[in-house]
Amino acid sequence: MRDFEFGEPPVSEKPTSEEYAVAKWLKANVPTKKTKFLNHHVEYFTGTKAVDALLTSKWATGKNPVFTTRREVSDYLHQMLVHKLFHRAKKVPVSEQELKGKSKKKDIEKSSKSGDEKDGEKSQASACESKDTKDNKETKDKEKEKKKRKIRLEMHMEQLFLDSLDAYVWIYDPMPWYYWLCGALVVFGTIGVCMFPLWPATVRKGVYYLSVAAAAFLVMIIVLAVLRVVVFCLVWILTLSRHHLWLLPNLTEDVGFFASFWPLYKYEYRGPGSESDKSSKSKKKRKKDKHSDEEEEKTPLVQAEKPTETSVEAKPIPQVETVDSKEEPQDPVSNTDKLSESESENSQRSSTDRDFEMVEPADFEPDPKDNTT
Repeated sequence: MRDFEFGEPPVSEKPTSEEYAVAKWLKANVPTKKTKFLNHHVEYFTGTKAVDALLTSKWATGKNPVFTTRREVSDYLHQMLVHKLFHRAKKVPVSEQELKGKSKKKDIEKSSKSGDEKDGEKSQASACESKDTKDNKETKDKEKEKKKRKIRLEMHMEQLFLDSLDAYVWIYDPMPWYYWLCGALVVFGTIGVCMFPLWPATVRKGVYYLSVAAAAFLVMIIVLAVLRVVVFCLVWILTLSRHHLWLLPNLTEDVGFFASFWPLYKYEYRGPGSESDKSSKSKKKRKKDKHSDEEEEKTPLVQAEKPTETSVEAKPIPQVETVDSKEEPQDPVSNTDKLSESESENSQRSSTDRDFEMVEPADFEPDPKDNTT
């Protein structure tokens, strides 16, 4: 039995070099998983896998084995836990409410993206729905299994090592060798720059020429950037925006060093008959077609209103004629005058409400009174 009961572990000491070596070997050979622990991404392993791995290591099969049984291995790993190379964690299953909240956020993001998709993609998706139904069922079943396996780690109150499926989070995180190398280069580089006055004269002269060359190169790039804009503007103005000429078109683009100087130029013709002109004309035609469609939708309503107005105006015409013929049947000359007046009164009216009627000269009959005169 161990010398302490459940609760706070005893005062930890620094791990030995052997424990560091064992921890490094375990971290490289025992499979680990990544998860979140107190809002931090961590790696953890299970206790049984660590014990199984150490029983096949050189520390258990060598000439002077450190441990030979599972109990001895677990005791050794407990000492490493006390020395804070890793700590015990508690697996807590994630609730369905938390999973539903995450799935809702994902669904909202997917719906917002799908609303921006084109109609062609929707038609293709509808054609593939029959094939996707079977796959969706399988994926749903797999997702349900995965949801059951999802866990969250929390700190365990009993910090001890057990040969079980408990999770143990790595605290030991050795720094890679190249980190040390880069740090040493930075330190020595800064010291060397500070000691520039002590350099040999030839080296200082070489550094001076290199700095001048670098400054000249930067100035050249700035001059090229201005020159290409000037050339483009001159060609654009002289050709009335029909010819577009760019020198070094990739100079200011987000590309590599050598790609920024290739190609040397880029020429485009955007006058009548060019592809851009055709595309602009096609856009204008589409707009005109839309306006014509809207006008055709409105014209039937206007045509339906016109017959009602003409029918209302045409009704009183025969009534006026009958009244005039009944009231004064005695004088035929006066009847003809009144009929002509009534016809002129009930003739077509213009939009400005003026009474007139267009008559051809052949249809015009002279007044008998004019002949008498």
